[in-house]
Amino acid sequence: MNLQHIAMLLLAELRSDGMMGRLYIESLTQALTIHLLRHYSEVTQIITLENKSLTHTQLQQAIDYIQTHLDRDLSLAEVADVINISPTYFASLFKQAMGISPHQDGIQQRVEKAKLMLKRTNLAIADLALQVGFSSQSHLTQQFKRITGMTPKQVR
Repeated sequence: MNLQHIAMLLLAELRSDGMMGRLYIESLTQALTIHLLRHYSEVTQIITLENKSLTHTQLQQAIDYIQTHLDRDLSLAEVADVINISPTYFASLFKQAMGISPHQDGIQQRVEKAKLMLKRTNLAIADLALQVGFSSQSHLTQQFKRITGMTPKQVR
């Protein structure tokens, strides 16, 4: 991801009044910070994350925390605090372990929970969207279709 792309995503998210949530804004801010430090910093020593990773327990604690609090607008700092590491370090190690950012994991978990609720309840899709932490029915539908290839209505 280049600087212009990150900046455009961040600007769009801020203009949308944070529809994707704090975790997404913080992830973009972290990416922007890392990009700026790597390309424009005068610091010559580069800190790498080689041979560093989350333990299985730490990873499971973070995933469980995200799962338990899907209905909330989580921050990187909040999730990182669960396993007592810095938000930047957590975001890097989480992505290294899972292949996706904490934000994307949260979205995937919300979609999975929505999928179960669609099959098990008759709750209106708009109400269901709010219960699983999406800002609106359209936000749920957009993310649901991106991940599953179907709309919530099609699943129901």
